[in-house]
Amino acid sequence: MKSLVLTVALAQSLLLMGASAAHTEEPAAADANAIQKVSYYRDVRPILQQHCQGCHQPAMPSGGLVMTSYEGLLKAGDTEMPGIVPGDVEQSGILLQITSLGDEPPAMPKGKQPLSETDVNVLTRWIAEGAGDDTPKTARDLIDMEHPPVYELPPVLTSLDFSPDVTLLAVSGDHEVLVYKADGSALVARLVGLSERIQAVAFSPDGKLLAVAAGSPYRFGELQVWNVAEKKLHFALTVTADTTFGVSWSPDGTRIAFGCADNSLRAVDSKTGKQVLYQGAHSDWVLDTVFSTDASHLISVSRDRSMKLTEVATQRFVDNITSITPGALKGGLQTVARNPKKDELLVGGADGTPKIYQTYRTQARKIGDDFNLIRKFEPMPGRIFAAEYSPEGDFIVAGSSLNGKGEVRVYNEADGKLVSKFEGEQGAVFALSVSPDASRVASGGFDGLVRLNDPLTGKLITEFVAAPLKTPEAVARKAP
Repeated sequence: MKSLVLTVALAQSLLLMGASAAHTEEPAAADANAIQKVSYYRDVRPILQQHCQGCHQPAMPSGGLVMTSYEGLLKAGDTEMPGIVPGDVEQSGILLQITSLGDEPPAMPKGKQPLSETDVNVLTRWIAEGAGDDTPKTARDLIDMEHPPVYELPPVLTSLDFSPDVTLLAVSGDHEVLVYKADGSALVARLVGLSERIQAVAFSPDGKLLAVAAGSPYRFGELQVWNVAEKKLHFALTVTADTTFGVSWSPDGTRIAFGCADNSLRAVDSKTGKQVLYQGAHSDWVLDTVFSTDASHLISVSRDRSMKLTEVATQRFVDNITSITPGALKGGLQTVARNPKKDELLVGGADGTPKIYQTYRTQARKIGDDFNLIRKFEPMPGRIFAAEYSPEGDFIVAGSSLNGKGEVRVYNEADGKLVSKFEGEQGAVFALSVSPDASRVASGGFDGLVRLNDPLTGKLITEFVAAPLKTPEAVARKAP
């Protein structure tokens, strides 16, 4: 109890200092010495979001405790001890869990680094001061599994993915992933997590789990892994101070990779969430990832205009697959996909030109070379945000955007010839997915419509609004 006693003592002394300053006869001195009261919304809530809510939310109420709302903190979990007791630090279960007992480390956060002394003191002071709730009225509406988002307009779509058995289609929404039947005929699940922004979704190789790269900008990044059938979180992992991107699975389903806004590439164990790889060789946001065919290497692309190769076992940066000559790449790379049959990589980005590279270099690098480049396709309008191989690797699909308008094209992989352009008015295209049976391609973007097209003919099969709208009169978002 030593750490808790010290923390309590510190909180009490700080309160006394504040009270003393408040009663001073010199108003100027009072202003200078008064200690600002801890704010739940400004100070406490971000700490709980980063360290606690991943395992204590309606989708995953570990220990029977939900910490995503002020009201939830007042309730008792499985230990029958309230999370907080306003004004009583010794009876507040949260503090007992995050402070050490003698030489033993804190019980929470489970399997992670303990909270910093500063964060513990903030929580302790807040409870000692009465644990007030100063959440603004405009921010009091909860969004969680029990209270899913309400849409005035369709969400901007950033990611789509078909399940391996072609029965489901995962669609990015606001605060959630919407899971539809693969033909778009019915919404079967709404997976609502903590993160405001969903950046990428990917089914596991067996289709049982769904990995989600997400986050709340300027606050935290998050990796969510959902059990799709049960509509429950398998685990949630908060990392960095901004959103995560480009989630991908190793072919055997044991690892999950993703990129971060702190320029890092990371991978975790898919069962436990334990980090197994960290690579910091990029100099800008890492936007997409993919494993090699045997999962021995991990490939990442970034806003820094590079595609990098990392050895998984050693976490060692091996090579720049693309040319590093200044000016060779016109802008950052947005998307990367691997040929299902061999170690060749499809990339797209700011220059609007889909390209295929070999994964492994077979000759020494020379200044100015782009030796790994196998093929360039014809430029598309604007920037390429999404590109994928067909299941057999015989064709590629790429989606681009320019001035609010988008285009989806299918090319023959072997000779680069155009196979089709998708019909139908396209808004800016940010996401696409080729069904595992190659019968259709799902695409979406700014206007919030999911379109299913035949890849060989480009004909529109069907389209539907990505999320249930508040009013039937609401229509797809129009580009400015």
